[in-house]
Amino acid sequence: MDTQVLISGASIAGPTLAYWLARRGATVTVVERAPALRGGGHGVDFRGAQMELLRRMDLLDAVRARETGMGEQRIVDADGRVRVRMPSAFFSGEVEIGRGDLAELLYERTAGRVEYVFGDHVTALHQDPEGVDVTFAGGPARRFDLVVGADGLHSGVRAAAFGPEERFRAFLGHYQAGFTMPNELGLDRTGLMYNEPGRGVTVSSGRDTAVAGVGFVFSSDELTYDRHDGAALTELVRRRYAGAGWETPRLLRALGGATDLYFDALAQIHLDGWSMDRVVLLGDAAWCAGPGGSGTGLAMMGAYVLAAELDAAGDGGHSLAFERYEAVTRKAAAVGQRQAKGAGAFLAPATEKAIRQRDRGYRMLSSRILLPLFNRITAGAANALTLDAYPESVPAVR
Repeated sequence: MDTQVLISGASIAGPTLAYWLARRGATVTVVERAPALRGGGHGVDFRGAQMELLRRMDLLDAVRARETGMGEQRIVDADGRVRVRMPSAFFSGEVEIGRGDLAELLYERTAGRVEYVFGDHVTALHQDPEGVDVTFAGGPARRFDLVVGADGLHSGVRAAAFGPEERFRAFLGHYQAGFTMPNELGLDRTGLMYNEPGRGVTVSSGRDTAVAGVGFVFSSDELTYDRHDGAALTELVRRRYAGAGWETPRLLRALGGATDLYFDALAQIHLDGWSMDRVVLLGDAAWCAGPGGSGTGLAMMGAYVLAAELDAAGDGGHSLAFERYEAVTRKAAAVGQRQAKGAGAFLAPATEKAIRQRDRGYRMLSSRILLPLFNRITAGAANALTLDAYPESVPAVR
């Protein structure tokens, strides 16, 4: 596979694709806007058919060595009394690892044979029948055979090749924020969730019991804000959670000292097609589903399929490869989007009645009798794409 490929995005999907393309002999460059590998982040889980991909990448043992080991999750009331206990499989799958830990593992497996460029990003693409001329914010312009946008919900590659994000983004009526803080609640591989109408708060601690991850989800009309202005976002979250009960005041005080605040809308991306000539999208850049949509696992599965189809099509066969990749992956992406569409209503029910109904429903699903059904429901998106049609072994780097 004598092809020069640029991948935008060094989180999960991009390095996974880089791994498989490099094994098939491609020359791969990964460009990442952040100045270094991004650490931290929420836990990402794998289940069902996705476990096979970890085995094929020889990653399963390494992931298990760093798994969060999360146990049950508990929904509590304002006094801290447990309302519902949900089994670990609901949030954590068969194995769960911190997003930053997974990114580090993928980087370690690719850095020796893949070029990484940090602190830069794509600003323009100019295609012709023979290749793509890429303009970067910082470095010199370069030419590649193919360009892959694996750069998330706010993909710069998608904007350059397909048009503004607003054309393809569907807002789901909620916003999410997250950060880490010292584990002042003494949590040990477990998580707590608290709700008031239209507002949800989660706190959890996994492998590193000195640290807790905090999450806020709240319902809202669309807001105008600068997602790079941490101080303004901190104040926005504080206003939205003013007067909230349980441990929320303590969490808001910790938010003031956080250096890793993440804030974004719950939104999905809907495109008629995932490729434009020599440019193709992968993961959230192509089909962002949102929480609960098996996004990380599906993005990694999609990367495997894309690399396999490019290899099968041979040099110059990218159009057919892109078409086959999308045909195989799109159904699974749609399942993930359907599954994630209700994430906001689950994490931040709109009324007291909706909170009670959710708790009652999940209390029943978590019972011994209905637990198998519960597990099938949560594995729906993960099992929507399998690797049965693709060989387990691939040639070594040529």
